Amino acid sequence: MESKSFKIDGMTCAACANRVERFTKKVDGVESATVNFATETLTVEYDKEKVNSDIIEQTVDKAGYKVRKNIQSYNLKVEGMTCAACSSRVERVTRKLPGVIESTVNLATERLAITINADEVTYGQIKAAVEKSGYKLVKEEEKKEQTKPVDKTKVMFYRFIWSCVFTVPLFIIAMGHDFGMPLPSIISPSLNPLNFAILELVLTVPVMIIGSKFYKVGLKNLFHLSPNMDSLISVSTLAAFIYGLFCIGEIIAGNVSFVEHLYFDSAATILTLITLGKYLETISKGKTSQAINKLMGLAPKTATVIRNNTEIVIPIDEVIVNDIIVVKPGEKLPVDGEVIEGMTSTDESMLTGESIPVEKTVGSMVIGASINKTGLIKYKATKVGKDTALSQIVKLVEDAQGSKAPIARLADVVSGYFVPVVMCLALFAGIAWYISGQDLVFALTIFIAVLVIACPCALGLATPTAIMVGTGKGAENGVLIKGGEALENTYKVDTVVFDKTGTITEGKPRVTDIITDSMSEDEILALAASCEKGSEHPLGEAIVNGAKDKGLELKQIEKFNAIPGHGIEVLIENKTILLGNKKLMESKTVKINDAIFNKAEGLAEKGKTPMYMAIDGILQGVIAVADTVKPSSKKAIETLHSMGINVAMITGDNKKTAKAIADEIGIDIVLAEVLPEDKANEVKKLQGENRKVAFVGDGINDAPALVQADIGIAIGSGTDVAIESASIVLMRSDLMDVITAIKLSKATINNIKLSLFWAFAYNVVGIPIAMGLLYIFGGPLLNPMIGAAAMSCSSVSVLLNALRLKKFKA
Repeated sequence: MESKSFKIDGMTCAACANRVERFTKKVDGVESATVNFATETLTVEYDKEKVNSDIIEQTVDKAGYKVRKNIQSYNLKVEGMTCAACSSRVERVTRKLPGVIESTVNLATERLAITINADEVTYGQIKAAVEKSGYKLVKEEEKKEQTKPVDKTKVMFYRFIWSCVFTVPLFIIAMGHDFGMPLPSIISPSLNPLNFAILELVLTVPVMIIGSKFYKVGLKNLFHLSPNMDSLISVSTLAAFIYGLFCIGEIIAGNVSFVEHLYFDSAATILTLITLGKYLETISKGKTSQAINKLMGLAPKTATVIRNNTEIVIPIDEVIVNDIIVVKPGEKLPVDGEVIEGMTSTDESMLTGESIPVEKTVGSMVIGASINKTGLIKYKATKVGKDTALSQIVKLVEDAQGSKAPIARLADVVSGYFVPVVMCLALFAGIAWYISGQDLVFALTIFIAVLVIACPCALGLATPTAIMVGTGKGAENGVLIKGGEALENTYKVDTVVFDKTGTITEGKPRVTDIITDSMSEDEILALAASCEKGSEHPLGEAIVNGAKDKGLELKQIEKFNAIPGHGIEVLIENKTILLGNKKLMESKTVKINDAIFNKAEGLAEKGKTPMYMAIDGILQGVIAVADTVKPSSKKAIETLHSMGINVAMITGDNKKTAKAIADEIGIDIVLAEVLPEDKANEVKKLQGENRKVAFVGDGINDAPALVQADIGIAIGSGTDVAIESASIVLMRSDLMDVITAIKLSKATINNIKLSLFWAFAYNVVGIPIAMGLLYIFGGPLLNPMIGAAAMSCSSVSVLLNALRLKKFKA
């Protein structure tokens, strides 16, 4: 299955988002389609054998909307071509790149004209592909096919200001006489009613022209039998406008009493108030996505690279893998890489939330967008473009912000039926009042009021805006939450299972004790280190490092066999050496004498891991390795307990070693001597006890458990496989961030619930009032202009509520 996101233009409310979803889901081969109205993003999972991007774009077009593309065109000089075969090759390799729309090479002019979707491919990737095929690319000019993105906030602001220019005098003219404001006799409704009516008409038409987008979108959707919020606005204001024209006709015919029933001011005021609401909504929506903008703004625009033994400054998108990059103190690192010269410390706080600068020496990995604090360094680029850590984080946060939480399903269902139901209610209420004896003006007032007070936007915005702010706030604190579902389910967790090594502990154990029988300690250590040479297991690395520290000479391995969960079997100088836990000795029928066993058990009770070593079936000694507990582990576990959450620890260590560590930091449940492949089963057992389980780990062997758990939390310093399998990624190896994730989840879901409550409450209360419920019991009739103002306030209040999450503190 392929997953891809598309930016959609033309959506104005939740009904639009539902329409796009509905159309896309009908396409054969589409597994799922989700639209985030707040980010204007459609995310589709589809079978690429049946569906492609073009079909999805065509479907969006049929639904009445447009897929927005970041199209760029380049006209580039290609050096080294000598014949048509060369030009064909350049065309072929560039066309294979994802995101390349068109690629044409002119051999006579030696130019490559290429059009790309810049969201999918960079100039640097194009250049690397051409140079890999044996030619050289020279950038001479760049031309964007599309103009710069329009600033929606400015557009809405100008629309509002110009609407006010006509609406304010219209309102004064229409309502002023009710408040004792005298009007010149030439436009007095009693002396010159036709002049009065025509002036109102003249002032209303420009407002309708300014708000023409409401009509273009709303009426088109109405004719497609898929009405949206714009349909409500357009129908209500057109009804008022057309009735006003009818009144002018009656005035011309001599029925001057109709001057009292003009509705032009209502139409113009409704449009102006809703435009104001849209303007405030645009500002608020912009603030919800500030986290993404901040992240994207972290990367520098240029990089200093060494090419042909010369330092040159190039745009960041021209950096390719293996470029040597020079970074001076105070400068930002352009891309990810490995230090090859110099030493420094880098500030990675913008990406990881870690406030303390991290020391970097030759061989250290560095992250693009971090700040070089002290020394000049040279490093080799290992990841560029969309592969950098920053780009991956931005992509992850964008994906998360584009996702939906399960709590949104009810709002989605309601939004899908909302507008048609409201139109039916408005029509029903208007007709019912007219039949009951009220005049046409009264019925029209009811009809318009119901249409303009209804607000599907508030329902549609409640969940996505809160998720945008919540996931963005998490990213600021080094907690990457992969989607709405993870965000919603995290706060329900009642049991957290921690992998021990590298999660609760530092993951950097060292040799603490050596017990021998007949051999010397150095002989035991040298043999054990020879066996573990090249091992990636933390205990094996500790033994190798212990031997290196003593300067011991290591022997060559003839055969090597890893026995998962037990240890290793190695052949050195025709001797079979077993190195591992007690289970390994028992499975190979190696006898352990009581003296050595008792000493090993004593070490285990102190939290050390004893590793038994046998040569040719005879036990020769025990090497004890200890791993230190992270400073934050105890505090994190105490905090989880205060939140009513049980804590478990899972490890392959023996029970005594595991219990010693558990007792030290207050673990509730100890799952010891667990083989890597059984971790997921242990999580499943806990889930079988009706627990909501979060698993926290960092290794390759943690991946199945991370997937099995209700919430998988990967330590960011762990492996790519673990991070890929997790629902949440902690950029730092600090367990306090687990608490941050849980509390952020709770704050976000509470925020969503509050917004949905008020959105539902507003519509449940507002629509009956607009239908005349209060009037039945002697109360006032709702003025449509007040309804329009209330509708705008409803959407803005939901957005402002979501923005409260920005105050969340880790």
